[in-house]
Amino acid sequence: MFAKRLKELRLEKGLSQRQLAQELGYSNKTIALWENNTNIPSLENAKSLALFFKVSIDYLAGLEN
Repeated sequence: MFAKRLKELRLEKGLSQRQLAQELGYSNKTIALWENNTNIPSLENAKSLALFFKVSIDYLAGLEN
């Protein structure tokens, strides 16, 4: 669920993977791995994503709507 939510939120903001990576200081490969469900972010990275998108970590994880 995380991968799907991350991609949806990124697209809602009209950002490419590269743009999101630049905004948050990650590599675009990292964003791609998360969105392809190949890797999951650390708790600190998930927190950064949640703050950036103004959602909860529970939302990103699919625990709430």
